Amino acid sequence: MDISVVIPLYNEAESLPELFAWIKRVMEEHHFSYEVLFVSDGSTDASWDVIEQLHNDNPGIVKGIKFRRNYGKSPALYCGFKRAEGDVVITMDADLQDSPDEIPELYRMITEDGYDLVSGYKQKRYDPLSKTIPTKLFNATARRVSGIHNLHDFNCGLKSYRKDVVKNIEVYGEMHRYIPYLAKNAGFDRIGEKVVHHQARKYGKTKFGLDRFVNGYLDLMTLWFLSKFGKKPMHFFGLWGSVLFIVSFLIVLGLVIARIVDAANSLTNSVWFFLALVGMLLGTQLFLAGFLGDLISRNAEGRNNYNIEKEI
Repeated sequence: MDISVVIPLYNEAESLPELFAWIKRVMEEHHFSYEVLFVSDGSTDASWDVIEQLHNDNPGIVKGIKFRRNYGKSPALYCGFKRAEGDVVITMDADLQDSPDEIPELYRMITEDGYDLVSGYKQKRYDPLSKTIPTKLFNATARRVSGIHNLHDFNCGLKSYRKDVVKNIEVYGEMHRYIPYLAKNAGFDRIGEKVVHHQARKYGKTKFGLDRFVNGYLDLMTLWFLSKFGKKPMHFFGLWGSVLFIVSFLIVLGLVIARIVDAANSLTNSVWFFLALVGMLLGTQLFLAGFLGDLISRNAEGRNNYNIEKEI
């Protein structure tokens, strides 16, 4: 199979028939073999009914996953990636803001240009300023932290992947924003970008909120730490814990020596004595945190277990 199109969605019943018809037209014009996998992330509208109807009308092409509740975009992509069978996997949003007409070029860049991942870049956006300004700040920070300097839009839903990429990365929590970073950390560093057309939302309303902007930064810091120290937390906590303990111990030792030399000096009258004691305690705790982190790193169970109600 040439292409799998994975579409996570939440309450997008109105846009799904038009979106699928558009995808189908593009695929048939370019003679691609394909599947379209819709993942309903706990939708409360008629989205699943629409997906079932599309499946009945297009057996073998339209497939679906229905979550019992809303988990988020990352879990939806994770489950979609697990089921995808195409040599190239395309992701796009269900709100008709991503254009299926971009699919042939995204496919070509993977199969002919040799990219592992190609991320869309919505150079001209039709989003409100409350979304575009935070997005620019977020992307600038992500470029700096990830070291992927050629991407302008990390969070663009329109992306294409070599099949090996989606089968070897783990998208959980809200890490969908950083899939290029996850791919890079997994050894897939041939990452490209394509300017794509962005359309104004036709149905419904945006799910974006400022809380996602804040959470995005927190997730970026988490991913940076995991990429640097995820398998060796002792190298971070142990280092700084040891440094803090040694410096604090030397301060205490100096104060003790000063007390021995001059009996008039009182240890308890010096604020440095108490600060050093606190530093020694914190240093010990950091060291122990690193030790415990090494013991439990990457052994968490059930992180990607989601309650799926139906599959077609």
